[in-house]
Amino acid sequence: MALFELRGIRFGYAGRPPALDSVDFTLEAGERVFITGHNGSGKSTLLKVMVGLLMPQSGSVTAFGERRAVDADFNDVRRRAGLVFQDPDDQLFCPTVAEDVAFGPLNLGQSRTVAMRTVEATLARLELLHLRDRVTHRLSGGEKRLVTLATVLAMEPEVLLLDEPTNALDEENAGRLTEILLALPQAMVLVSHDPHFRRRVATRTLRMKNGVLSGKQPTCRNAV
Repeated sequence: MALFELRGIRFGYAGRPPALDSVDFTLEAGERVFITGHNGSGKSTLLKVMVGLLMPQSGSVTAFGERRAVDADFNDVRRRAGLVFQDPDDQLFCPTVAEDVAFGPLNLGQSRTVAMRTVEATLARLELLHLRDRVTHRLSGGEKRLVTLATVLAMEPEVLLLDEPTNALDEENAGRLTEILLALPQAMVLVSHDPHFRRRVATRTLRMKNGVLSGKQPTCRNAV
């Protein structure tokens, strides 16, 4: 069963051409799908539709085998599919790194003790333990980028949605991020302009242009 199936998705912002124009998209287990395209072509909008942060004006979203039509349907999706925003400042809002990483596990019902163990394990996995007690808003752009990934991985999602994950990363940290992602079992959708990163990580690449998604889609074996 496909993890996500989007069919005929249309979405537009007031007074502008459609951001998504009859988009079909399928994500299968184990895939790392890259979506390329110019700024403003609809890539980030697609990720937000997948987790219900934006509701399509027409078309259907099926996630984890269930049709999702209203905001309440996406509560479970947002737990199982972790979205890393393009701008880390949209995602980091707690005083310290540890508190930001603990926020998701605590909201999933972990006790404070267990959540802090999750924080330690997640930061260690990303080689970020040295940032544990740092004030979040004082981090560099690259540090914030890696911490946002930690906040999502701490929730153990089944799917990762990453919007320009190598932005603000120097070559060393971009290399670290690449190795981390290649070692993860989750299916991923990655929006990226970075061709070197894409060549190393992608199993499939699609292109968004003027709200239209093109490229080879997998054969859907269990359409809903």
